[in-house]
Amino acid sequence: MPYAIYVLGLAVFAQGTSEFMLSGLGPDIASDLQVSLPAAGALTSAFAVGMIVGAPLMALLSMRWPQRRALLVFLTAFVAVHVVGALTTSFAVLLATRVLGALANAGFLAVGLATATGMVEPSAKGRATSALLGGVTLACVAGVPAGAVLGQVWGWRSAFWAVALVSVPALFAIVRSVPHRPQATKAPSARGELGALRDPRLLVTLGLGMLVNAATFCTFTYLTPLITNVSDLNETWVPVVLALFGLGSFAGVTVAGRWSDARPLVVLVPGGAALLMGWLLLSVGADRPGVAIVLVLVQGALSFGVGSTLITRALYAAAEAPALGGAFATAALNVGAAVGPALGGLTLGAGLGYRSPVWVSALLVALAFAVAGLARPALASRLGR
Repeated sequence: MPYAIYVLGLAVFAQGTSEFMLSGLGPDIASDLQVSLPAAGALTSAFAVGMIVGAPLMALLSMRWPQRRALLVFLTAFVAVHVVGALTTSFAVLLATRVLGALANAGFLAVGLATATGMVEPSAKGRATSALLGGVTLACVAGVPAGAVLGQVWGWRSAFWAVALVSVPALFAIVRSVPHRPQATKAPSARGELGALRDPRLLVTLGLGMLVNAATFCTFTYLTPLITNVSDLNETWVPVVLALFGLGSFAGVTVAGRWSDARPLVVLVPGGAALLMGWLLLSVGADRPGVAIVLVLVQGALSFGVGSTLITRALYAAAEAPALGGAFATAALNVGAAVGPALGGLTLGAGLGYRSPVWVSALLVALAFAVAGLARPALASRLGR
């Protein structure tokens, strides 16, 4: 893999830390800003909404920009809004910074996916995607637990400062390593690319990615109250459990990257079935700390392995839309990242207990299987046999 792809992964690490870290900071934010836990969980949904809107919008805005300029503009904006978020005492302002940060993140990731896959052979999109998304999973391994520790020691604001500081080296690295060239040798046509994205098979693939990601975020957003209230683990276990989820997700993306180019169904079918079974097991076994810890690791691997494979298949399906394909994949996944926490928050607000988001995750994966079954003839040529 070209070195520049790993540089992009460093920036994605910082952005992934920001997106996921609220799973360890939610209760502290709720207490400090005097809002409910579901309201604090809405910060994750707000970030996801910004990603949904921002991915296609920012990709369209930057279609004719050189890739390096687009990446630098988006990452600089991302740093700025995190400084504001670290300073504010208003929940409304914090909510606004999450949306604006997501817009910048969405633009960066959309351009980053196009940049990374454009640097490798057409048959290596899965490996390039895996290398880039490795930054997200490393955020789960190191960034999110570190954010939780910072939150416990110095307060949740310190995690926002840390995200801004980690992003700065990535700015300089992008200047040095990403080639200064347009996103395509021929200026892309927004109308032409949008037309290429109407393929029903592509839309089904994006829908499956949305459902799987909704299941992941539904439980992950409320993982801290689950393990402290149901598993009865001390708060000091929170960073450890989050790191285990991250280790699993890193393993899942890494393994999936080796299979998603040539044999995606090896990941999607048995992996999806195991993912469904894992959510069901966690929902009934969360009161046993050992079972919960093991399942957090396993579900991290399965969620990101299946999810990243669906991203790769969407990028292959959107080959005629190099600038907007990554944007639509990003948007679809973040529809899931918005819907999942929202559904989990509804069940918590209804008094259904801390296990209820896990049951919702299981239902979402079951729905993905139902959709895949109904669309099986259309999906055969896209997902691979």
